[in-house]
Amino acid sequence: MALGVAGKGSINTIQAPAEKYTVPLMLMVSLYFGIGFITALNDILVPHFKDLFHLTNVTALLVQFCFFGAYFVMSVPSGWIVGKIGYKRGIVVALSVMGIGLLLFLPASVIIFYSLFLFALFVVGSGLALLQVAINPYVGALGTPETASSRLNLCGFANSFAGWRAPKIGAAFIFVAASASAAELAYSVRTPYMILSGLAFLMAIVTHFVHLPDLIEAREKDSVGDGSAWNFRHLRFGAIGIFVYVGAEVAIGSLMINFLGQPSMGGMSHAAAAEYVSLYWGGAMVGRLIGFFALKWISAPKALTFVSVLATLCITAAIFGHGSVALWAVVSCGLFNSVMWPCIFPMSVAGLGKFTSQGSGILVTMVVGGAVIPEIQGFLADSFGYQRSFAIILLCYVYILFFALRGHRNLNEVEVTSSLSPGVIQ
Repeated sequence: MALGVAGKGSINTIQAPAEKYTVPLMLMVSLYFGIGFITALNDILVPHFKDLFHLTNVTALLVQFCFFGAYFVMSVPSGWIVGKIGYKRGIVVALSVMGIGLLLFLPASVIIFYSLFLFALFVVGSGLALLQVAINPYVGALGTPETASSRLNLCGFANSFAGWRAPKIGAAFIFVAASASAAELAYSVRTPYMILSGLAFLMAIVTHFVHLPDLIEAREKDSVGDGSAWNFRHLRFGAIGIFVYVGAEVAIGSLMINFLGQPSMGGMSHAAAAEYVSLYWGGAMVGRLIGFFALKWISAPKALTFVSVLATLCITAAIFGHGSVALWAVVSCGLFNSVMWPCIFPMSVAGLGKFTSQGSGILVTMVVGGAVIPEIQGFLADSFGYQRSFAIILLCYVYILFFALRGHRNLNEVEVTSSLSPGVIQ
């Protein structure tokens, strides 16, 4: 069958029998779980390092800057790597790189050096960039294109389930007594990250031995001519959509603990506020489970429009509301964030044909929004207060609404259709 068409010719996929999709899909779901768990732990590291190293919001949020900045640096090279070594070997290499980065938390916790922690997070982020470039289009190919959003929502459910549990588990390990010494505060991060490092290497070994069918094969001589994924308007708009979506989601989770610790929000302790971070990611988990079923019947553009409108209303309430109203408005954003990635990603790569791998690399590069938007909000929080800082999140959701209504339209499709020969499969 054809994944999509971007010019003359078609892009071929090698489809395995349906029953052979079960094991690969289970593996992809488990990898999404790992991605969610590691990413959500950053929400615990930000306030922890803020206390340990006596940092401002801007410098504490370098945790997210280095982690998600790796996506910007490594995602396009990762698309090239996957194109050269294949999806399966790309996953194995990605997990190995992640394991090395997680292992670096050991020396960083011994010498108590913030820069080494940041470098470790950059290495972990680099591995995750390669992993996401490989698994996002692979999940999309494990069945019909029409149900790609549904499968991504299943994986997203696992991702969000991990994000729901990670803050609570991480807080139990990392948040120690307020009277703890610097050495004890640094030591507290060692156990969870050493466990995660071991699991990353274990998953690399498991992936090496699991049979993953070749689902995507670009036959350039029969496919699209010269060009680039950047030539597609909807991909460009989708890249910005990924940037602002990830930025908004990460910024909310990163600043929530410190936000809820403000006197106007009840002055919660880090451990108590971490419960609400868990609820924030738990909302995303519930939303993605709903999306897994709903997106079989509701189109991605309609679903994205619905959740972006509600997210916009919630963040507006967080800016102008007070106390419990602002608290639950912020927490509720997790529910409406839930289906944004599974909608934006396939909408952005639809019809890219042989440029699907390149387009995937571009989109994953835009995860750098998780580095940039939190830093902007951190600066605004330091300058104008936490509540007003959510204005940047409001702008992010307004853009996503634009993409859902107009930006996702593939204008290249009309040109392509008119240039195709009668025998081309669409």
